Amino acid sequence: MSEPTERHPIALKKVVYEIPGMESAVVRRDVPYGAGAAAVTMDLYYPSAAVTGVAWPAVVVVLGYPPREPNPLGCAFKEMEWSVSWGRLIAASGIVSILYTNRTPEADLRTLLGHIRTHADSLGIDRRRMGLFASSGSGPLALSTVIEERGDLACAALCYPFTLDAGSSTAVAESAAQWGFVNPTAGKSAGDLPPDVPLFVARAGQDEFPHLNEALDRFVADGLACDLPVTVVNHAGAPHAFDLVHDSDATREIIRQLLRFLQFHLSGTGVCG
Repeated sequence: MSEPTERHPIALKKVVYEIPGMESAVVRRDVPYGAGAAAVTMDLYYPSAAVTGVAWPAVVVVLGYPPREPNPLGCAFKEMEWSVSWGRLIAASGIVSILYTNRTPEADLRTLLGHIRTHADSLGIDRRRMGLFASSGSGPLALSTVIEERGDLACAALCYPFTLDAGSSTAVAESAAQWGFVNPTAGKSAGDLPPDVPLFVARAGQDEFPHLNEALDRFVADGLACDLPVTVVNHAGAPHAFDLVHDSDATREIIRQLLRFLQFHLSGTGVCG
C-alpha cells in the first residue's frame, strides 16, 4: 500500500529552538539493525567533531507507535522535521542521537539497544553512556524500558509524556487504545523504576489530552515519594507538543534544560548554546 503523496502538516513542523552546530551534524542514514532487519533501520546523528576511534554517549529517541498503513504522516517517524530537529539538537550538544523505524515497538527497541551495544565500537558509541528520550505516547515504552534495563541506561528524558496508570486508573490504557501507542507499563508503578537512573520530565501545563497530566502528576508524586532522581519542569500555560507549537523563550529554556540534563548525565558537561 502506498503512503500519502504529501506529508501531514505536523510532520513538517520543526522544533522552535536551534543551537550552533546543528546543521553540521554528521548523519548516517538507514543503517540496518537486528538480524534480517531489511525493513528496520536507524539514522545516527553524530556531533560534527566526531572522529574515528572515539566513543560518544548516545540517546535513542523512542518510538512507541507501530507502523500504520497507509501512513497518516506521509513519512517515517525518523523523517519528521520534529525528529530531524531533535536529532540535530542532541548531536550539537555532544551526544549521538538515534532515530529508527520499527515493526513491533517493544521488541524492536530491545533489538535496537542490543544491536547498539554489540556494535558500539564500530558505531563510535560508548555503551556505558546511553540514554532515552521520548515524548507523548512514546512515554510508556520509554518508562517500561528503563524498568526492564535497570542500571544499563544512564538516564531518560520525557516531554509531555503519557506515563502509567496508578491504582485503579485506566486513563493511560484508554489513551493508548485511542491513539495507537503501546502501553507496556500496565501493572507497573513508579516504585518499579530503578533508583539510580535519573529522569527528566517536562510537563505541558495546559496539555489538552484528557487525563494525561492527571496521570503524570500522580507518577511524579509517587516517584518523589520513592525518592527517585526525578527532575520536573512545568511549562505553565503551554499545550501538548509545545516544542513545536509554542514559540516562546520559555519553551526554548525548557529545551535547553533538557539538553543540559542529557549532557550532565551522559557526557559530564552542562553547557549548550
